[in-house]
Amino acid sequence: MRISIGIATVITFAAGVGLAQDSKSLVIEGEEMVTETAAPDHMESVKTIYSGWRFRSEETQDLETDDFDNPGMVFVDQAIDLWETAQGSEGKSCSSCHENVEDFAGLRPTLPKVKDGELVTMEELVNECRTDRMGADAWKWSGGQMTAMTALIGLQSRGMPVDVAIDGEAAAFWEQGKELYYTPVGQLQMSCSNCHEDNYGVMIRADHLSQGQINGFPTYRLKNTKMNSSHGRFKGCMKNIRAEPYNEGGPEFKALELYLASRGQGLSVETPSVRN
Repeated sequence: MRISIGIATVITFAAGVGLAQDSKSLVIEGEEMVTETAAPDHMESVKTIYSGWRFRSEETQDLETDDFDNPGMVFVDQAIDLWETAQGSEGKSCSSCHENVEDFAGLRPTLPKVKDGELVTMEELVNECRTDRMGADAWKWSGGQMTAMTALIGLQSRGMPVDVAIDGEAAAFWEQGKELYYTPVGQLQMSCSNCHEDNYGVMIRADHLSQGQINGFPTYRLKNTKMNSSHGRFKGCMKNIRAEPYNEGGPEFKALELYLASRGQGLSVETPSVRN
């Protein structure tokens, strides 16, 4: 109880009006990204949404502006090699069916989405190809090969606006994700919204709280020097509030991913982004 009250007190005293760190523009390889736009209508308590890039230090921001300096591009290069490598019992590579990875431009902004009544993510689409078409083993959700490949595929949509469907068949999944976002969990009884809606722009410990946007995932984190999946980040957040994390790739995190993506409608895809 003391710990919970202590952290809540820190946030309460630091809280004020949530403001982005700065008003800088993100330009990557000459292309300007949308890092600030009007919030979607369903976000009743937030008027403006900001990319997480806007909450980072100048040094971290600079890493994302140039592909040569972006450490995430090392993993994109690894994925290019994987794309051409035949694996599995069928002796096929990704390029055996998909000649040009550039053909996936426009996919990342629409995910997750409903397919045959199920909410599917990019990781599931990749593993479906591996197991069903290549006869290869599925990759781990947040494993190095998977995050490298999803970074490569996501890169093809860099600069495009996030545009996930939340109506029709997706509505029930979206509602589930919204409920998860606002439900307090763990020993500290905190929800996603406590940090990323009520207190974004606030410093807690050494971190500048962002709105928790996922338009840059998978993202390279300086903290662990690797590419990180959105579900891996969800898991880390839950551990921070001393909650039992849901499974990566499980229905809870997939629904949460859809809801969070919908909170970033109109922000540019930044994959692979660079964060703390």
